[in-house]
Amino acid sequence: MAPLANLLAAGIFAVDTLDPFAGSVSVLYVVVVLLASTAFRRRGIVLCSLACVGLTVLSFWLVHGSEASGGALSRCVMSIATIVITALLVLKNQSTSTDLSEKAQLLDLTHDAIFVRSMGGLISYWNRGAEAIYGWSAEHAVGKSTHQLLQTVFPARLDQINRELLSSNRWEGELVHAKRDGSVVVVSSRWSLQKDADGRPLAVLETNTDISQRRRAETEVLKAQAELAHVTRLTTLGELTASIAHEVNQPLAGIVMNGEACLRWMDRDKPDLDEVRSAVKRSIADAQRASDIVHRIRALSKKGDIQMALVDVNEIVEESLTLVQRELVANRITLKLDLANQALSALGDRVQLQQLLINLLINAIQAMASGTNDLREILVTTSIDESNQANVRVQDSGPGIDPDNARQLFKTFFTTKADGMGMGLSICRSIVESHGGRVWIVPNPGGGAIFQFSLPRVEKDAGS
Repeated sequence: MAPLANLLAAGIFAVDTLDPFAGSVSVLYVVVVLLASTAFRRRGIVLCSLACVGLTVLSFWLVHGSEASGGALSRCVMSIATIVITALLVLKNQSTSTDLSEKAQLLDLTHDAIFVRSMGGLISYWNRGAEAIYGWSAEHAVGKSTHQLLQTVFPARLDQINRELLSSNRWEGELVHAKRDGSVVVVSSRWSLQKDADGRPLAVLETNTDISQRRRAETEVLKAQAELAHVTRLTTLGELTASIAHEVNQPLAGIVMNGEACLRWMDRDKPDLDEVRSAVKRSIADAQRASDIVHRIRALSKKGDIQMALVDVNEIVEESLTLVQRELVANRITLKLDLANQALSALGDRVQLQQLLINLLINAIQAMASGTNDLREILVTTSIDESNQANVRVQDSGPGIDPDNARQLFKTFFTTKADGMGMGLSICRSIVESHGGRVWIVPNPGGGAIFQFSLPRVEKDAGS
């Protein structure tokens, strides 16, 4: 462009100087300035503009000299003013373009994918981060529909997302995109809406952060936690062997007794069928009780995925107590229950919640078994707390918790027992937190400790 600008400037000067009747030809120097703006930076444009002004003045002097008329002088001044104004506008435009270019280069420094698109999804800007994450070059992506190019999987309907974007000018969520090589990437996506002066949507700035590795790591952590919880459940069941055997033997003994009674009623000269029927019913009830116990033991020992469902916290408490009943008797511990007089519905995994409560109960039993206090008592309370959450409280009369240890009890591998692994309470915390709740310990004013956990309540109407 520089040679063309020089050639054009020479032509304008020649016509303006040699043909005094050509009119205000010098105004065409603005074209030279515009051509110079494509070839030079600020200094070059200023020098080119001064040169054009100088040529205009020189041509005017050579043609008119000191005998210039008022009209010729005014045309010369107008041409100079036009050249100067054009130069200033060019410099301002170039400064703005440079500023935008520098900002765009900054956007290329980020590892996030950043692109601009219309409300219809057509891409108008695509940074290097987007090229690195998705594999598509800017030349290929610009002009394409982002949702078709990336095969976007949305967490909700697109029209719902767009309504939220239009109402609040922003949206955040997780999206699943397809790369150029066909692999899948999970991104944390943030949308910002640009509107014109009349409030009409112009464009959407979308910023996507690749969180695929984080999601894979979280999945591995959850898998490891599930494995650890399963091992701990098996360990707990091993510790409860005597209780389990006792709980199963009770209904089995009832079945045997009822069977023997049946035979006696049948061996009479005149069989008493009403008594036989009653004994059979009792046998069926005992068999069902034994089956329920075995079913719960199998559920606790089974290795499987978390299955969230609507559960009653009161039922979880009663089912868990069955498996520790023998331990309570063996250690001469009195159990008191104070259950809420209404169902405490929560969304959770029944097996994990049973494991949570059994761990807390065994912890309380072992604390009192090693103590010297004659009063051995566990109080289990369920209620709705001030935050409208289902609250479970396990209070014991053991030796209590050292305040220095209380802050570390739920940490992995921390234990106050000589033969402890430090996993039980840590797993309790993981289970509660995975259910959106929290677990904590408070001192028992009468001696001992109080473990509490709370879970978000779910109204049955909402869960059905």
